[in-house]
Amino acid sequence: MLDVIIKVLGAAILTFAGSLWIDRLYLNCSELTFPEEISRRSRFRKLLLFIALLSFILTDDLWIMAAIFFLVLMTATDFEQYMLFDAMTIPFAMLGAAYAYQSSRLEENLIAAAIGGVIFFLLSVISKGSLGGGDVKLIFGLGIWLGAIKLLNVVLYGTILGGVSALTMILLEKKNRGSYFAYGPYFTAVAIYMLLFK
Repeated sequence: MLDVIIKVLGAAILTFAGSLWIDRLYLNCSELTFPEEISRRSRFRKLLLFIALLSFILTDDLWIMAAIFFLVLMTATDFEQYMLFDAMTIPFAMLGAAYAYQSSRLEENLIAAAIGGVIFFLLSVISKGSLGGGDVKLIFGLGIWLGAIKLLNVVLYGTILGGVSALTMILLEKKNRGSYFAYGPYFTAVAIYMLLFK
């Protein structure tokens, strides 16, 4: 019971720290997608971050906890501003490299990351910006953490979930076919599942 209480308190502290970090990133960024709507789009952030970070209770692995922390914060920024910040994706990838090294999987995971990153970079060029540089770096980082098979699952199921969500929003007239759509949160959601349960 005490262990659970400690983890819940930890999730609360990380929620506050993570939300503060996001606010500072927004403050120093001149390329936000919705700069005039920061308050409105982030009004439920702390509550949602806290609920998401309670997944820490499901694992005692500090590596996985750290990965989930970054993934939850990246989910928040991509939903709120359609942005994935280098300040998060780069340390996430570096931490993944340390994790893969201590798991003796660094070489194979780097190969998976490189292939996934190159494919997504080409897709970003072909799609003329529908996929951004942040998505490319996210996939690269996920490749380092997860390796080839799990990364393939993340891309496959994340794309399906994102596609269903996009279609639903179009049918409900919340978006149109030309609207930008953030796929990052769907990749991060599947990645969290893979880290916790696979």
